[in-house]
Amino acid sequence: MTEINPAEHYTDGDVDTNDLGRPSLESMAAARYSRRQTMFRGAGATTMAFMGTGLLAACGDDDGESSLGGVTVSAGENAATSAGRVVTLTGSASGTLSGSSAPNWTQTSGPIVQLSGTTGTVTFLAPAVSAATDLVFTYTATSAYGETSSASTTVRVSPAALGFTAVAHSLADVVVVPQGYTVTVMTRLGDPITANTPAYKNDGTDTDFGNRIGDHHDALAWFGLSAAGGVDASSSTRGLMVQNHENITQKYLHVSTIVRDEAQVTKEMEAHGVSIVEYKDAGDRKWGYVQGSSFNRRITPFTETAFRGPAAGSAMLRTKYSPDGTKGRGTINNCANGVTGWNTYLTCEENYAGYFRRDASDDALRSPRELASLRRNGITSRTGSYSWSTAPTTNTAITRWNATISSATATSADDFRYEVNQFGWVLEIDPYDPKSTPRKRTALGRFGHEGAFVRIAANQKVAFYMGDDSGGEYLYKFVSTATWNAADANATDRLAMGDKYMDNGILYAARFNADGTGDWLPLVFGQVPPRPASSSYPDGYTFVDQADICVNTRFAGDAVGATPMDRPEWTTGNPVTGEIYLTLTNNSGRTATTTNAANPRSYSDPRVTGGASSGNPNGHIVRLRETGDNTDAKTFRWDLYMFGVDSTDYDATKTNVNVSGLTTANDFSSPDGAFFSRATNAGGQIKPLLWIETDDGAMTDRTNCMLLAAMPGTVGDGGAVTIDNGGGNTQATIVGAKATAANLRRFLVGPVDCEITGIDTTPDGRTMFVGIQHPGDSGTAAAPGGHWPYTQDGSTPAASVRPRSALIAITKNDGGVVGL
Repeated sequence: MTEINPAEHYTDGDVDTNDLGRPSLESMAAARYSRRQTMFRGAGATTMAFMGTGLLAACGDDDGESSLGGVTVSAGENAATSAGRVVTLTGSASGTLSGSSAPNWTQTSGPIVQLSGTTGTVTFLAPAVSAATDLVFTYTATSAYGETSSASTTVRVSPAALGFTAVAHSLADVVVVPQGYTVTVMTRLGDPITANTPAYKNDGTDTDFGNRIGDHHDALAWFGLSAAGGVDASSSTRGLMVQNHENITQKYLHVSTIVRDEAQVTKEMEAHGVSIVEYKDAGDRKWGYVQGSSFNRRITPFTETAFRGPAAGSAMLRTKYSPDGTKGRGTINNCANGVTGWNTYLTCEENYAGYFRRDASDDALRSPRELASLRRNGITSRTGSYSWSTAPTTNTAITRWNATISSATATSADDFRYEVNQFGWVLEIDPYDPKSTPRKRTALGRFGHEGAFVRIAANQKVAFYMGDDSGGEYLYKFVSTATWNAADANATDRLAMGDKYMDNGILYAARFNADGTGDWLPLVFGQVPPRPASSSYPDGYTFVDQADICVNTRFAGDAVGATPMDRPEWTTGNPVTGEIYLTLTNNSGRTATTTNAANPRSYSDPRVTGGASSGNPNGHIVRLRETGDNTDAKTFRWDLYMFGVDSTDYDATKTNVNVSGLTTANDFSSPDGAFFSRATNAGGQIKPLLWIETDDGAMTDRTNCMLLAAMPGTVGDGGAVTIDNGGGNTQATIVGAKATAANLRRFLVGPVDCEITGIDTTPDGRTMFVGIQHPGDSGTAAAPGGHWPYTQDGSTPAASVRPRSALIAITKNDGGVVGL
């Protein structure tokens, strides 16, 4: 998320090194291959090709490892590699060859792979394996006299391993990636998505943002397209990129003076929301976007939406625009996301509350219940973010940001007093149907939605895991009433599948117990007690129906005793183990006396500049495993997978803060985005890669925000520890295995001032897409704090060039799986 007002070599033993009873590569070669096969000309010894140089070379990480790239091996020779890497097989034949049967490569044993290329040279991606596995290939040629000759090659594939040298800290205004990788800048703020929309001038004069890429690129997802333009979940060359646009950098949208008129406000509103754009590979992962694609679409705060679920039609959703409370306009502050099993996109509304204005007169016209709800959800501003509602206009799409009750005699059909309740939801979008109306799924609750990871398991109910991104808020789970039917993955009425799996079910809040167990507490009317009175809410809060619980979900979490967490951000799931990961980005309000087992640290983080920050400034990541690995489980086990830290300030000996043993090759702060590689490629199989993105303010004096790659273990791979927070305050907790160079490395560092957020890959794992949000947003419109993406090619832009949020594509130069 974006803070609107920021404070602003090693083995773990899981390697098969015992060669007793196993033939060596050399002995296999002696047994299989004859030196009298003179028809073939090899290239000599087996060679290892190292990766080339990306746009900006990264420094080594002092771990003594080399970054392995693709392997080239000739007919009759042998080689070794690891999962996800490119293997090239070469063969040549001499003499008088058959004119009707060209020499060719065939696979004769081992896990089947797809061979691509010519008859003499073919390539394949080494498959995922759990132990060293041999693949045998035979090169055969036939002479003009009908004689055949062949030579076999064995490629031994080892389990996947991180295959790059860790990127060092960087304060440069450029995206830094490891050697052997290339960055391509894709859709940027303002890029036109319709054929007739002019190119973006980036000087503040541009308009028509309803047909342009929005600002503050955030969560994203790839949806494959077939050649005929239908759903093809396996396509890695053509697809729809769906991306959130969380917020704006206001000063870069306008020429100079910021005024509150309808034109400027419209531009700012349209720069929010979601974009859907067709991406296409021109060959060998040369990516571009299709400007005039019929699929291209913007969903903004002006787009009509429909409400579904328990709160649809509730009096709490009724407005002048929708007197029956069944429809609304648009979406705002879209942060993290989710992807369903029926090919729809879930965008999550996070910091919606700040956009609304409530005048002082409003308080006297509200009931105590309404005032409590407004306070608990943070709707207290007298101006609203960007003061949109002050623009002199009769356009209710703009005036609605004033949620003040218009008069003592007015009803909800006369004003927008309940417009605030129309936001804070999960919105479902069908990216394949540009004419479809997105639906807000109220059964999933209303709060500062950060993400909605969807876990689907055969013959189980569908589960959605969601964080509420604010200090002291909760982790939620929604479980569908319907059991997953695999046939629904191919449904053509995709939003109807959303009705099936998202409108009926049970919403839960999480309680993390001190012994490493946890409970899912149902938020069901009749089972949720009144929210008890407190200093801020002296009257407490009593629920009247399920719609009330859906609208005031935070109160329900309070009432059942959910565990207050350190800003629950993204959720993601391990595709092999089913374990759920939740990033807890930081919490300045955490003190030594208010820690709990799941949020155990309170300390001061010194800064080179800007002053110290306190609480839990660097954040951590919690993971959980459902009892019985069942999505509908009511209990779970948990541990704290990883703790963020600036290892220069707190080295590995300072175990009360650097709990995970991080070094400068893998330290990080404020984990935010989180994503497991897709199960459709070697990066997401056997031992999947976890990608961690940061949105940091505590460590940015030392390095810009970053992306790390991890190969995590499982819940329970660490143990119990007690953290001393000082002043006699200790906290017992359960932690995961420590970080090492083998299981956690920094993969990317972003440009100046940015947040790294939004991540997905093509199904084959050979292209990764990452969002770069609000680069260079310090400084002024005339003298910005940075100029990315114009700096990415190594050039030096003019001092007045405005930066732009953008999406990047990252590819491995040898065509292998990213990260391996």
